[in-house]
Amino acid sequence: MASEETTGSEQAEKAIAELEDRIALLQRERDEYLDDLKRVAADFDNYRKRALRDQEALVARAHERLVKELLPVLDDLGRALEAAEEHEEAKLEEGVRLVHRELRDALAKEGLVEIETNGSFDPHVHEALLTQPSEEDDGAILEVIQKGYRLGDRVLRPARVVVSQKASE
Repeated sequence: MASEETTGSEQAEKAIAELEDRIALLQRERDEYLDDLKRVAADFDNYRKRALRDQEALVARAHERLVKELLPVLDDLGRALEAAEEHEEAKLEEGVRLVHRELRDALAKEGLVEIETNGSFDPHVHEALLTQPSEEDDGAILEVIQKGYRLGDRVLRPARVVVSQKASE
C-alpha cells in the first residue's frame, strides 16, 4: 500500500508539474500577444499622426500655390493704385483690367468656373431675386444681378438673377 501511495503522490506531483509548465507556456503566449497588441497600437498611433501631418502639409502646399498665383495680382493692384494717385485714368483702367484678368485666370487654374446665365432659370445654380413681366418665355433669365461660380462640381455662389414671368394677356 505504501508503494501505491508513493506512486499516487508521484503522479500527482507529475500532474502538478505538467500543469505548472502548461501555465508558464500560456503566460508566455499571453505576454507575446500583449506585446504584439501594444506594438500594433503604437504603429497605428504613429500612422494616424503621420497621416495627419501629411494632410496638413498638403493643405499648406495648396495654400502656398494659391498665394503664389495671387501675388502678381497684388503687385498689379498696387501699380493700379499708384496710377490712381497720379490721376491717369487710362492707366488706372488698364491696371484694373489687368488685375481683373490675372485674378480671373489664377482662380480658373484652381477650378473656378462662372455659372452660365444664358437660357432658362435653374434653381440648382441660380437664385431668383425678382420676377418681372416680359414677352420672353416663362423662367427666362432677363438680367444678372451677381455672377455665380462653381468650384469643380460644387456651387460656391449661385448666380443672382431676374427671371421673366409671362405677361398675362
